[in-house]
Amino acid sequence: MDARLKPLRLGTRGSQLALWQAHTVARRIAEAGGPTCEISIIRTSGDALQSAPLSEIGGKRLFVKEIEDALIRRDIDLAVHSSKDMSAVLPEGLTIAGVLPREDPLDALVLPTRAAGAKNGAATHQSAATVEGFVAALGQTPAIGTGSVRRVAQLTRLWPNARFANIRGNLDTRLRKLDEGSHDALVLAAAGLRRLGFGARISLAIPASACVPAPGQGIVAVEARLDDRLAAEAVAAIDDAAAHGALTAERAVVEALGGGCQTPIGALASPLDADSFELVAIVVAVDGSEAVRASARGSYAEAARVGAKVAEQLLAEGAGEILADVRLAD
Repeated sequence: MDARLKPLRLGTRGSQLALWQAHTVARRIAEAGGPTCEISIIRTSGDALQSAPLSEIGGKRLFVKEIEDALIRRDIDLAVHSSKDMSAVLPEGLTIAGVLPREDPLDALVLPTRAAGAKNGAATHQSAATVEGFVAALGQTPAIGTGSVRRVAQLTRLWPNARFANIRGNLDTRLRKLDEGSHDALVLAAAGLRRLGFGARISLAIPASACVPAPGQGIVAVEARLDDRLAAEAVAAIDDAAAHGALTAERAVVEALGGGCQTPIGALASPLDADSFELVAIVVAVDGSEAVRASARGSYAEAARVGAKVAEQLLAEGAGEILADVRLAD
């Protein structure tokens, strides 16, 4: 068989969102004239340890390790990930061969249906359409579901007395628990909600001025082996250059800071035009007591340099000390 016609084995987790991502990649490769893809579901450590907070079991890389191992062993030809789950430095021999167009990168505040649909309640879309409105509507001590260290660190600055609780599992399970009264609100990635058809549940897309998203949030990345030219070519045909440039800049910030998936680092590259972007990044103390921000503009062609420049600014403002305290606490 012609190697170019041989199906590509595409590795993914088995969650709702992961399968959406994998099937979308497979469809786009086929539409671009590439080979068909066979989906291979791989159970990761992160899937097996559903009850524990990610910060206690090793961070989000637990959602990619086994898939990357399978790629290195040549059990699969491509790996599909939510790029925010990936380490800043990839395993030797692997590369991000391409990415899909970026979905909404912001974090989203989601209210229970009883609150979001209330006609006269304070926490409605109409009366609390701003961050300030939702802070007032939810009160001083809301119970907010999120397992992200980065989100908790930033949102603590809005709700100093909030009760944050880890919540994991498939998206529909988390939404059901919210509606049953387990929390006053959830904070989730807007991208996942929109991709799985739950965009209407977003009560507020939290602006980056209040909560800078995770590096890579909203971007689906396809990983390949550096020595697999045919697989890389198939992915390159569907690569979104702007999203890939944004991801490169955001990952460069994390790499330069020596951060991981569960450190309080936010980074977002927003397009200015077809060729350039603005990068905003933040490092926050876990308890929200300190935060340093930096930003820079540049072209996608120099994305890695822009990311490194922003990281230098953050370090000059004290980000190194904040991150050292985080690592010491671990």
